[in-house]
Amino acid sequence: MAQFEHTVVLGSESATSHFAAALGARLSAGDTVLLEGGIGAGKTHLARALILSRLSIHEDVPSPTFTLVQTYEADNGLEIWHADLYRLTDPSELEELGLTEAFEEAICLIEWPDRLGSLRPATSLTLRLDLTAQEGERVLHMSGPERWSFLKELSFT
Repeated sequence: MAQFEHTVVLGSESATSHFAAALGARLSAGDTVLLEGGIGAGKTHLARALILSRLSIHEDVPSPTFTLVQTYEADNGLEIWHADLYRLTDPSELEELGLTEAFEEAICLIEWPDRLGSLRPATSLTLRLDLTAQEGERVLHMSGPERWSFLKELSFT
């Protein structure tokens, strides 16, 4: 399978939010976005901005660090699942959360995807955020199957 890879610099939190909204507009049922990066890299900020861009009414979008999963109904009735797997100890716990079914039926945003093990969807988009020395700036590394190559063309600054 052909691979897509692309790297951009997001110069501010606002640029990260614009990227998230541009990506969110293109996601549909069965799309999974894997969010990688250290603590404080901006994974939750990106997920929150993407979720808010798809909601028809503004609502609180808390981090799922303690609940593991938060679900939302998008503007078109589609579910968005936001999972933070940092505290997960075994991939078998994913089935209890219902995440494996959500991979097929919802938009899934997964923080700490290394916890997925062999359950990592093959068609997923991986976004890795790295901090820079510049306040608010992030380097965004994108990779996945070739179907995600449209991201090279998006304008989100």
